[in-house]
Amino acid sequence: MGRTLRFRFAGTIIMLVMIAVFSVVVMLLWNALMPHLFGLPVLNYWQAAGILLLTRILFGGVGGVLSHRGIQRAETHFRGHANKLREKWMNMSEEERKEFIEKERDFQGLHRHPRFRRFFDDEDTGQEKEEKREKENE
Repeated sequence: MGRTLRFRFAGTIIMLVMIAVFSVVVMLLWNALMPHLFGLPVLNYWQAAGILLLTRILFGGVGGVLSHRGIQRAETHFRGHANKLREKWMNMSEEERKEFIEKERDFQGLHRHPRFRRFFDDEDTGQEKEEKREKENE
């Protein structure tokens, strides 16, 4: 057998053992807590394995774009995008930055929400901000 095939075989065996162990843990925890707390029935091993599979499907995805590798690729892609945006921001003049902020403010509408307003009110300080908020709320 080739080296890669041996690693895949070993990885498959390890994964199956981990699933078996997690199924036993789910079964033991369920049987120790749920019947006493909520009056639910006791589970056997296969029912616990089914619950484990169901939670994986509902909360962890089933592969493809939702798999761990897909998420890593997306994070890498967006991280690269963020670096490009940061580089562009650093090369902008002060006027270009203000223009960019205005465009984003108009696009997103976040300046209307009180929680985000403070990030867009750079010129105003303290009392002026409070007066503006009171006028807008009237």
